[in-house]
Amino acid sequence: MRRGRSVKILATLGPASSSPDEIAALHDAGVDVFRINMSHTSHEALRTLHGRIRALEADRGQPIAVLADLQGPKLRIGTFADGRQELEDGDTFALTSDADHPGDHKMVHLPHPEILTSVQPGDRILVDDGKLRLRVIETGKGRVTTTVEIGGTISDRKGVSLPDTDLAVGAMTDKDRSDLEAALNTGVDWLALSFVQRPDDIAEAKKLARGRAAVMAKIEKPSAIAQLSEVIDLADGVMVARGDLGVEMPLEQVPGLQKQITRACRRAGRPVVVATQMLESMIASPVPTRAEVSDVATAVFEGADAVMLSAESAVGAHPSEAVATMDRIARAVEADPTYRDIIAAQRAEPEPTGADTISAAARTVAESLSSAAIVCYTSSGATGLRVARERPARPILALSPKIETARRLALVWGVHPVTTEDAHDENDMAERACRIAFQEGFAGHGQRIVISAGVPFGTPGATNLLRIASVDDGRHGAS
Repeated sequence: MRRGRSVKILATLGPASSSPDEIAALHDAGVDVFRINMSHTSHEALRTLHGRIRALEADRGQPIAVLADLQGPKLRIGTFADGRQELEDGDTFALTSDADHPGDHKMVHLPHPEILTSVQPGDRILVDDGKLRLRVIETGKGRVTTTVEIGGTISDRKGVSLPDTDLAVGAMTDKDRSDLEAALNTGVDWLALSFVQRPDDIAEAKKLARGRAAVMAKIEKPSAIAQLSEVIDLADGVMVARGDLGVEMPLEQVPGLQKQITRACRRAGRPVVVATQMLESMIASPVPTRAEVSDVATAVFEGADAVMLSAESAVGAHPSEAVATMDRIARAVEADPTYRDIIAAQRAEPEPTGADTISAAARTVAESLSSAAIVCYTSSGATGLRVARERPARPILALSPKIETARRLALVWGVHPVTTEDAHDENDMAERACRIAFQEGFAGHGQRIVISAGVPFGTPGATNLLRIASVDDGRHGAS
């Protein structure tokens, strides 16, 4: 199923979209990658959803990616005697290790000793998605005393955010490690790691994954922003998780950070996903707001690899309509006369490697000759990523002998992945590329394609060959 756009669409599965028919409807509306949120999904449900997606993949004959999103550490306060309390600006309020007494207007239990030992005077503590703001004024054994800067109603088990504190714990909890192993055993293609603070968090996840799935770092904490280059270098992909990022950092900074992260990922050749509240109103409404349309369009204009739906497709009243709306917005943006100029203006210079040199040349040749497509042979997926980094004006057809590689590339900008055995020689390479380009609807009789591959064939990371071929109507092979 050829999409008429380069940017990809992720959709989260949930109560509104978990049946085989609903999953098929989402895919037909435009979904390229399905997200399974492990915060709300049991291992049994994970296996069920994965099986339904794989059955759909077999029926459609097109690789479909599955992303398992790990919950990460959920920091929450304890409970109150009356379920809630009112805090006034200027009040003194303590967070303590005392679990024997319910909270009141002076204190509440905080069941996270790592917070009590990590915060310093002057640090902010945000409660309930930032609705309340506390400022640390004193720390002691098992107790942190704060002053209330922004008060309001505080109630049982509300979430806590620490924008100024680097916790001495990793991004993965015991639940995450269990979920990660279950996801890997099930056969997911991408793992999203929540609340990344430092590169070491990604290293731990990749060590556990052992190459069985690609690891995506969710950027939602200031400490990850401070080490963005190192995080991007180590991760296989990045998600701009704007929900928690907008809690941990001033809201007015989030649009600029989104652009910075997107452009840094494009320079590095790492897939980047823009997520959270993209079409939020469509949870209830069949049409989005004008501001939401502009939000999606901005991500597409920036050259993001993918845009994501969360509650819109998981629990919304109009999941397929939300996907179809996102698809229409993306198509309209990519057809806009200013789109190619904006994409080209942000293109980074190729790295001094053979793969980048060939990929840059493939883009230049394909655009100069008005070729129908760029076809790249890729075993590990690295060649597909480097060609996508160029953001060519021609579609990218990625041929891989590995279904795992094809599925991972389903998330990458402009890439249409197809599984096929590796080429045996140069003639087979050209004939196979032309035949598949014709069969997949990318090239017709007499049209030219640009092919990149590595010699000797079957050697990962050896992209060193560029060839121009023309589709022959007789065999749909090369001429």
